[in-house]
Amino acid sequence: MTFIQTLFSFLVALTLLIFVHELGHYLVARWCGVKVLRFSIGFGRPLISWHVGADRTEWVVAAIPLGGYVRMLDEREPSSLPIPEQDLPRAFSRQSLARRSAIVAAGPIANFLLAIALYLSLNLIGVIEPAAVVGQPPAASAAASAGLVDGDRIVTIDGRELRSWNELRLRMIDPVIERRAAQLEIDRGGARRTVAVHTAALPPGEIERDFLRSLGLELAGGRVLVASVLPESAALRAGLRSGDEVVAAAGTGLTRASELIEIIRAHPAKPLVLDIRRGSDDLRIEVIPDAKASERAEDAGRMIGRIGASISHRVETVEVRYGGLEALARATRQTWDMSVFSLRMLGKMFTGELSWRNLSGPVSIADYAGQSARVGWFAYVSFLALISISLGVLNLLPIPVLDGGHLVYYALEALRGRPLSERVVELTQKAGLAMIAAMMVLALFNDLTRLIGS
Repeated sequence: MTFIQTLFSFLVALTLLIFVHELGHYLVARWCGVKVLRFSIGFGRPLISWHVGADRTEWVVAAIPLGGYVRMLDEREPSSLPIPEQDLPRAFSRQSLARRSAIVAAGPIANFLLAIALYLSLNLIGVIEPAAVVGQPPAASAAASAGLVDGDRIVTIDGRELRSWNELRLRMIDPVIERRAAQLEIDRGGARRTVAVHTAALPPGEIERDFLRSLGLELAGGRVLVASVLPESAALRAGLRSGDEVVAAAGTGLTRASELIEIIRAHPAKPLVLDIRRGSDDLRIEVIPDAKASERAEDAGRMIGRIGASISHRVETVEVRYGGLEALARATRQTWDMSVFSLRMLGKMFTGELSWRNLSGPVSIADYAGQSARVGWFAYVSFLALISISLGVLNLLPIPVLDGGHLVYYALEALRGRPLSERVVELTQKAGLAMIAAMMVLALFNDLTRLIGS
């Protein structure tokens, strides 16, 4: 079922993003009076096709769903020839430089507009996210050196308002990449102060890992809860119930599920006293964890305790919601920020400051699509927005065969006063195809490496 959900989520995401991109090209081409011959989602053999409109434009769903195209009437395309005399003014090649540029740029712009619309929907509906409240940082960490303590609420970063922990992670990316201090305004018991969290000491390539934890910035703990109790388990025999809050174990106060799990593991077949809050009642329950052989490689053969219950912890959350124009402004800013971030990441890959292992292919994207769909609709919508931005940015790169490469051709045509020669275009197109092919091979290799390593 998980595989089917992952595949379905991936195909929905890919189809939507490709459709919107190509629809941008199609609508502007029609607005400019260009005759569109085919609108295709996917490459290769058509699976489904139908004709629409006075121009009998062929709409196609093809076998390989990793892209799409809009084929327009064009004197340079052998498949368009011969062109009837009355259709020549509607050929793409006969359009002005401004119109050709607008048609080419419309695809990536459509992806950015889709991202804005998706972020706008999230901002208007509102999502529940962990609050930007930090736990006690390790003594030697950058966060501890800055003076942060357990319970500090981060309200701004570098002067910009912060609403949730997810925003903190995104906003900390720039300081980490630039290896500079992040200025955090914190609220501590109603009093505000500004601290600087320095990132220069982070090892190279830390952006690829959990850099917040490396800086000592960890989400504050919360209420530790019994999520479910298995039949015939130690937890059931002791009288634990789903929904019980575990306040303490063996006299130790708890704020994280991992803390309780480690205490249980350390008590195989030994009585363990749990302080429980059940509704308005405070209870003390003794549970004797079952002794099981550890499955961890580092302590293989050692007996550990298990109680047969799933444990979770519920952190403080906030509803991130905006209204009207503020929601639209924020959605536009989010799209801009993520576009700039994507460009910077690509730039750092080319300069060697960031590993090419970060380049993902269709397998990883499918996996992320499935994971986000399982988390919930809001995570899936956020994923769609991010991938739409990435698709728009990628297509604007000045690489021949991509939209950005064609825009470079048109810019040079404007400067020279005439188009580039067919020979130059042919050679650069081949170089562009080779570059795209190399990136795809590398992305697939990274996908396979992740699969083998997981």
